[in-house]
Parts: sequence; C-alpha cells; structure tokens
Amino acid sequence: MSTSPDRPPYEKGFHISWDQVHRDSKALAWRLDHQGPGAEGAWKAIVAITRGGLVPAAIVARELNIRVIDTICVKSYSHQSQTSAQVLKAPDAGLIGDGEGVLVVDDLVDTGRTLEVVRAAYPRAHFATVYAKPKGRPLVDTFITEVSQDTWIYFPWDMALQYVEPLRGA
Repeated sequence: MSTSPDRPPYEKGFHISWDQVHRDSKALAWRLDHQGPGAEGAWKAIVAITRGGLVPAAIVARELNIRVIDTICVKSYSHQSQTSAQVLKAPDAGLIGDGEGVLVVDDLVDTGRTLEVVRAAYPRAHFATVYAKPKGRPLVDTFITEVSQDTWIYFPWDMALQYVEPLRGA
C-alpha cells in the first residue's frame, strides 16, 4: 500500500486490552495443547520473539506447563515503519537446535519478514502467533485471529489510558 506524507501507513486501528490478549493467548494454548512431538504431545521449549511475543509466550508456557523458555530478539519495526529484520540475540543453540519440538511464539505476524528470518534458523520449529495478517499467514502454523493487512494493532503494553473522541465527533 502506498502512503502519502499526510496519511498514516495503516488505515485502521485495532486496540487490544490486557484481558483480550490474555484470552487470545490462552486460546492459542488450547490450540497447541497435545500438538507437540513429545510424549503426550508435549513441547520441549518455547522461544518467544521479543518483544511482542513475551506476554503470549508466558501465558502459553503457563497453560501448557512448559518450563524451558528462551528468547530470540528481532528488530523489524521503528514505530509504524517496518524495516528489514535483524536478529539482536539468538536462543541457546544447544537447546533449540533446528527447532524440533520447539514452539516459537509471537504476538503478530504482519508481512512475515521477522518469521522468515526465524524460520530459516529453526526450520523444524512450530510457529504460533496470536494475530495474523494475510501476507504473513503462510509462515504461521497456528494462530487465533486474522486481521486485515491495513490494520495497525495497538497492544496494551504500547498504550496509556486517555480520552478518545467519538467516531462521529463530540
């Protein structure tokens, strides 16, 4: 989508509350329960893609009783502008290997640039996001909610409470 200087890169905004991200992350855990390759469908570890994947990964880990959690730190946004994905920190290579039995969790897949980088490093991992946009959806194995490509998701960790004008004005 092309944008002009007086127009934001996203047409729509979707505000997610703490309660909603908790419910959606728990729903993700329900979908992933007994889906791992281990005994009784267990996962051996979770890798959270920081920073957005930290909260959903913690909820999924609790619900699925996964004790081993690591992070991969990837930077692919500067405000609302997407940049090329850059790995700032990788998880423990001895633990994660090629990703077999590992659940990689993020809050959102947008264009898929971040997941392309992580999937190339861990091709046998299972990729799960809470929210997915159409361009990135093919890179995700499991997700909960699809949103349109032109929607910016406002997560609760990025927000502060303040007055909002009604849709049709005051």
